[in-house]
Amino acid sequence: MAEVLKKIKFEKWKGWLYLSPAIILLLIFTVWPIFNTIRMAFLEDFNTLQASRGAVFEIGFKNFEKVIGYKDFLTCLGNTMILCVLTVPLSTILALVIAVCLNSIKFLSRFIQTIFFLPYVTNSIAIGMVFAAMFNIVGSFLGTDNQIVQTWGIVNEVLRAFGMEPINWINSGSDYWANIWVMVIYIVWNALPFKILILLGGLQSVNKQYYEAAKIDGTSRIRTFTRITVPLLSPMIAYVVITGFIGGFKEYSSIVGIFGDGMGPAGEKGKLNTMVGYIYDSLSLHQGRASAAALILFGIIFIVTMINLYVSKKKTHY
Repeated sequence: MAEVLKKIKFEKWKGWLYLSPAIILLLIFTVWPIFNTIRMAFLEDFNTLQASRGAVFEIGFKNFEKVIGYKDFLTCLGNTMILCVLTVPLSTILALVIAVCLNSIKFLSRFIQTIFFLPYVTNSIAIGMVFAAMFNIVGSFLGTDNQIVQTWGIVNEVLRAFGMEPINWINSGSDYWANIWVMVIYIVWNALPFKILILLGGLQSVNKQYYEAAKIDGTSRIRTFTRITVPLLSPMIAYVVITGFIGGFKEYSSIVGIFGDGMGPAGEKGKLNTMVGYIYDSLSLHQGRASAAALILFGIIFIVTMINLYVSKKKTHY
């Protein structure tokens, strides 16, 4: 008996030994940063440079007051909310439709799925630069025959081919909603691969007998989609919606990729700044405010996630 207990105890500690490298890394790079962020958020006007010189900071809510009182705080929050509200439903619906279409394709299905997944493994800044080039107004230049040639960029040239007027999408003096729609197109396109992968995996695990029964009963494709496919995929849909909102509230790199670190068109710095953008801007000199803003963002994401979980609990079928 003693031998058995000794062996069980050894096996238990062996498991902890195997897990120890991952636990140590989590403690250093996840747990400690979270704890340190909370600590700095409540140290008024905390700055690492002053702290290294031995400065003492009072505990309070001054950092939170300065973040909320920041003149462009509502702009950052509003931009973040608008991007989330527009991109998450649109990308989820498109991903669901594409996943259903891909699931019904037999010929070259793997090849097509790979093409759809490529944006997910491509650098977001590089993709943003490509989109910036597509929506950019190039201007006029001297042609080979010494004639002035005018070009409006790829997207505007397509619009002109259909008889539409060119639009100033991202250049100086562009309209706010033109900027937003460029961001929406980019974020939706960039978010599709992950969502398609999740929904396609769910579709392939659905019992085919449901579809065979619906076919025998003469059920239309639309009714099959709304009454069978969507309910059976509801856990995956809930998952991609929740993760979509979490990712949307952390939007930053896509805006930098298109507009640069000015977070807006030329001459309009900060026009499209987000909460994460504000956090990055504050990190260099005001770590306390950046930490407070990070906690505020965490609170918003937590509330939205809880609402999504509550709604999905009512609508999800397992």
